[in-house]
Amino acid sequence: MASKRPHNPVVSRPNPTQIGTIIWLSSELMFFAGLFAMYFTLRAVVPDVWAEEVPKLAKGFATANTAILVLSSVTCQFGVFAAERLQKRRTGSLLNLRSWGMIEWFTLTYIMGAIFIAGQAYEYTELVHKGLTLASSPYGSVFYLTTGFHAIHVTGGLIAFLLVLARAFAAEKFGRHEEVSAICVSYYWHFVDVVWIGLYFIIYWLDALTTVS
Repeated sequence: MASKRPHNPVVSRPNPTQIGTIIWLSSELMFFAGLFAMYFTLRAVVPDVWAEEVPKLAKGFATANTAILVLSSVTCQFGVFAAERLQKRRTGSLLNLRSWGMIEWFTLTYIMGAIFIAGQAYEYTELVHKGLTLASSPYGSVFYLTTGFHAIHVTGGLIAFLLVLARAFAAEKFGRHEEVSAICVSYYWHFVDVVWIGLYFIIYWLDALTTVS
């Protein structure tokens, strides 16, 4: 009786593109850590300037804008779920969210991210009218540097969404390459959302509570 050949188990290896994305985001985390360190250092050196400038911020508007960005992470993840089941487009009515594919979810995420950037531009305009500029004080410098670099990263994420959407539209068959692209973009988008939550808490609430106390 012929002996059966031993079955070699299939080894699931992590995708190198996803690993590379995570490593790159780790370096970006160090970059923002430097910005946070700069913020707290200046805040400790000139606390009087913080006490004068913090009340100029519109916490209510910033909270609404933050909610939009946080919700965009939810819609982004739904887009990833659709990509993982290789669903390119919706299979039913536009009003039936359960039938949406990656394209619909990522398009909605892009719109919400664009609204966030527009809201931040509006906030900058209002603060400039109140006299808070990049060169007006140490607080102005660190405020615009931290939030401005984050806005640049969000804009980069919006460009990435456009590239993924264009690739999905161009693909004759939606496959694993498109899925990996969607997953990597979601990593980046969740990252910029988490960074903003930290910035939002420190800039709009921690300093405000400290100033009041």
